[in-house]
Amino acid sequence: MSGLLITGTSSDAGKSLVVTGLCRAFARRGLAVAPYKAQNMSNHSMVCRDGAEIGRAQYLQAQAAGVEATSAMNPVLLKPGSDRRAHVVVRGRPAGELQAGEYATGRAHLAQAAFAAYEELAAEHDLVVCEGAGSPAEINLRAGDYVNLGLAQRFSLPTVLVGDIDRGGVLAALYGTWALVSDEDRPLLAAYVINKFRGDASVLEPGLAEITRRTGMPSLGVLPWLQDVWLDSEDSLSMGAWGDAEDGVPADRRLSVAVVRLPRTSNGTDVDALAAEPGVDVRVTVDADAVREADLVVLPGSRATTSDLAWLRRTGLADVVLERAARGAPVLGICGGYQMLLDEIVDDGVEGSETPSAATVPGLGLLPGRVVFHDDKVLARPSGSWRGHDVEGYEIHHGVVEPTGGEDFPGGHAIGPVRGSIWHGTLECDDYRRALLDDVAATTGARWSADPGAAPFAARREGMIDILADALETHVDVDALLSLVKETT
Repeated sequence: MSGLLITGTSSDAGKSLVVTGLCRAFARRGLAVAPYKAQNMSNHSMVCRDGAEIGRAQYLQAQAAGVEATSAMNPVLLKPGSDRRAHVVVRGRPAGELQAGEYATGRAHLAQAAFAAYEELAAEHDLVVCEGAGSPAEINLRAGDYVNLGLAQRFSLPTVLVGDIDRGGVLAALYGTWALVSDEDRPLLAAYVINKFRGDASVLEPGLAEITRRTGMPSLGVLPWLQDVWLDSEDSLSMGAWGDAEDGVPADRRLSVAVVRLPRTSNGTDVDALAAEPGVDVRVTVDADAVREADLVVLPGSRATTSDLAWLRRTGLADVVLERAARGAPVLGICGGYQMLLDEIVDDGVEGSETPSAATVPGLGLLPGRVVFHDDKVLARPSGSWRGHDVEGYEIHHGVVEPTGGEDFPGGHAIGPVRGSIWHGTLECDDYRRALLDDVAATTGARWSADPGAAPFAARREGMIDILADALETHVDVDALLSLVKETT
């Protein structure tokens, strides 16, 4: 066998989730399976054990497949720094920038790296489950494409379309995708799957039959809306999509967390573990009242620290954060959010930093010290402890913090309830997370307390992967997907 491409009618159609579930389903069948995404455009990334940076979604898909994540699984990562330029990561390491005008024509060298990575994975595994990007109907980009049908043509990959019915118009999106692609590419579209359906699937059957009659593509199944599944996303479209599952904790014993939705949020998945904690209500917001009144405010990571800080000031949210700190209300800054809390941000305009020219910007002044951006990117998997609890995380940053006072805090420092850490992922450490939330509750007078019987976050994530795989096995013809691969090899 070789590979299978899962692409979608749009961004956030469910490609990442379907690939994650398929990796687990195929691994259960005893196949050596690997995930792959030729190019990911995302500011949500992870550091592999070997120090390579890849997209969060591909890291999670490797976990679903039961294999170690490597840079070959996401050979090209584009991290948008503004609307017109992106920082390029090739095989897990910084590789310059890509300007908006170069996107359609300036990626030939990236395609070469991507194709070589696919060949590497295909040689080492029974099956490579590939994830597309955006939509294959972006015909304005087809000439330089190497992540959708350009990849499928290169390696003769059967391609399955995923359509998001929750947004409406899924039948038009499926037919429109099939109709827009070229005559040469159209035979690669082998089948389709409907995602995020609520209700009686039999109502859809006449529409699906008509799509199959017009296109020749069979429907392989209809995935239901999975309320309890909100796995690591690759973009901000899914940030905060945790649902409203009841956890049984009464209203007077709950803790509220407001996560500021920055324009260039990176690694927003840092707060997923907070949302999984019973009795903790997490809201991703730009509402000043929500930020003012929450028990804890989180300033998440940012791919553009200085510009996001300027936005924070323009919106008045910076004043709200300062007012919180003045009255002793808890604030947590993570990576870029931590940098904003410092006295000063020094950016010399080096490659990979946040601004194209040298600048020194005053921070919020809530933590003593400054951050200086350097050419070299820090990629690491550090560990430490806090109040007797083990803490692990990962680092992805150009800015190096130079504290000038305060208390030690994992990956950073603190002044009372204002804390900052350059480390991502620490909130996935159960004992540390609960101790931190206990401290927040004690500071604010909230009656929340940790549930000693709550599942560890790692187990919760594993459970969600299994729910996905089970749903695919129940509602999608997984054997037919495997048959598509065998027919092309």
